[in-house]
Amino acid sequence: MDLHLSVFLLFVLFTAGHSLNCYECFSSTGSCATQKLKTCPSGFSKCISSFAVTKVGDLSTKAIVKNCAPDCLSLSMNFGIVKTSVSCCNTDLCNVQDAPDPSATVPNGKTCYTCDDKSCSKVLSCTGSEDRCITATGNYGGQSAVVKGCVSKSICDAAALVPNVPTVEGIACCEGNLCNGAQSVTHSFLFLCCSLLSYFLLH
Repeated sequence: MDLHLSVFLLFVLFTAGHSLNCYECFSSTGSCATQKLKTCPSGFSKCISSFAVTKVGDLSTKAIVKNCAPDCLSLSMNFGIVKTSVSCCNTDLCNVQDAPDPSATVPNGKTCYTCDDKSCSKVLSCTGSEDRCITATGNYGGQSAVVKGCVSKSICDAAALVPNVPTVEGIACCEGNLCNGAQSVTHSFLFLCCSLLSYFLLH
């Protein structure tokens, strides 16, 4: 058999059945001490590592998640009570490192408005790669909700390409300090934060 043909057939045999391998873990302590090796199912072409920090009043929690993903974005988002960073990659075991702790990143000089359950007039200092301000409006259980904060450009690009986020009626990004305006709100927006977060983790 021709040498070139033999090499080609061996290449096909060894690559056709290759599946991506990623690390898998979930930690609510802020550290993935034990990571399991996972062979990703068909259609899952990315490894993901995310780090979320939630602070409500005096209560603060940190969560790290690593897994396979069908698709994902490397991003940073900060809505005041929820800060998240996500690292995405597409080679075997590339998610060995934790995503950056979003509460430890350095302010970059950008400022945006953010919301609590009473108003959207609080000024938020953006950090790391967060170079855009965002306003997202939505509806949950018949009640309107508004989320404002700092995000990285990749989130705005994804929102423009795939605008249909569940429970979200509209997403607007802008550049410039405090460009996302201040407005009053009357309803809780935590569910909307979670909807946005889960969407961008997997798209």
